[in-house]
Amino acid sequence: MGTDVQTRVLVTGGSIAGPAVAHELWRAGFAPTVLERAPRPRTAGQNVDVRGPAREVLRRTGLYEAVAAAGTGEVGTRFLRPDGSAYASFPVRDHTHRPGADRGGDGPTAELEILRGRLSQLLLEATGGDVEHRYGEHLVHVEHDAPGGGVDVVTSRGSREHYDLLVVAEGKRSATRDLVFTDGGRSEVTCTDRGQYVGYGRIQPSGDDDQWWRWLTAPGGRIVSLRPDDVGTTRATLAFMAPPMGLHRLGVEAQLTVLRERFADVGWQTQRVLDGFAAAPEEFYLERAEQVRTPRWSRGRVVLLGDTAWGGPTGMGTSLALLAAHVLAGELALERDRALSRGASVEPERALAAYEQRLRSYVDKTQRVRPGIPALACPKSRWGLTLLHGAHRLAATPLLRGAAERALLASTSDTVELPDYRSATTRASRRP
Repeated sequence: MGTDVQTRVLVTGGSIAGPAVAHELWRAGFAPTVLERAPRPRTAGQNVDVRGPAREVLRRTGLYEAVAAAGTGEVGTRFLRPDGSAYASFPVRDHTHRPGADRGGDGPTAELEILRGRLSQLLLEATGGDVEHRYGEHLVHVEHDAPGGGVDVVTSRGSREHYDLLVVAEGKRSATRDLVFTDGGRSEVTCTDRGQYVGYGRIQPSGDDDQWWRWLTAPGGRIVSLRPDDVGTTRATLAFMAPPMGLHRLGVEAQLTVLRERFADVGWQTQRVLDGFAAAPEEFYLERAEQVRTPRWSRGRVVLLGDTAWGGPTGMGTSLALLAAHVLAGELALERDRALSRGASVEPERALAAYEQRLRSYVDKTQRVRPGIPALACPKSRWGLTLLHGAHRLAATPLLRGAAERALLASTSDTVELPDYRSATTRASRRP
């Protein structure tokens, strides 16, 4: 890979991690192309949040104000009794410096809450149409040690292409990752089952809805939650503890049948949620909670990013995707600039190693699933539910709230050194 030609990077995955790294690479002067299996941009999805150092990433890339302006308006989280009344409330933290503000780390509701589809759209728009996005296409073959360096790929449309680098940012069950990260025909990646199914959807609003994230835990390891959005609908979730039974591989009708059986006696607004899922099946999806572990994040000139490398049920996926996209592009830019100063060839493998070295420890700590999670938060017995309610009440008191958040939310207790890559990411200064 010489220093006189613009580096061509193929990014697979068009949700959050893919557009985020494409935006960062474009700002740094690289030439990214985004490949997405879905036939069009992904607009569906639930609320996601931006926590910890990912907020600084948004400030550096000039996206903070746009993300804040597109927030869902969620004002906090309330845990409910079966009749819908709240027994513990966690208002959103105020990160301003106003006198008397409730400052500190983020609670269950973060300072920045935004719909997944809206964040993806903002990242796409930020490249100003200069990044090629190809939909309805995916990779079927990857040669990561192509002659002369780089990566040779074959797409589902039969196109044979060559790139200097491949970034895989597809999600926990990435098919492209499995084309490369194998050893003796066996995948190097492990996916640990966390014992839970989670169904998500968008339903029509009602007069009872407000700007709080309302969370009901029912006996039998079941959860029902409702969250506000900024587009006039309500985001809903149904989750339950169960051994693996392949439910996430079935069709929507079969999945909803199981959910109706599982949640038949829960009450509150559960029936409304089930009816809403059935009325808008295109907005509904169900997944199995899993923890992804990869022994390495790169092989040759193929590198993993986001849930593809470290996905887990911690709520930090979006923040880590934004952070890792910034660091990966920054390290690649630094390597390029060092090579230019020496008149040598760029060796992206060194940048990929630096990317993992800088973030691996932080990601491992942040994505570590604490023992008993999510089972402890989803008790099966009424006695366990009583204990959970008591823990929530204690955690919501002003005296204990900070300690509880540090114990439950890794973003409030772990930090990572974030280098200033602005001297290397020069695209912004070259814009007219």
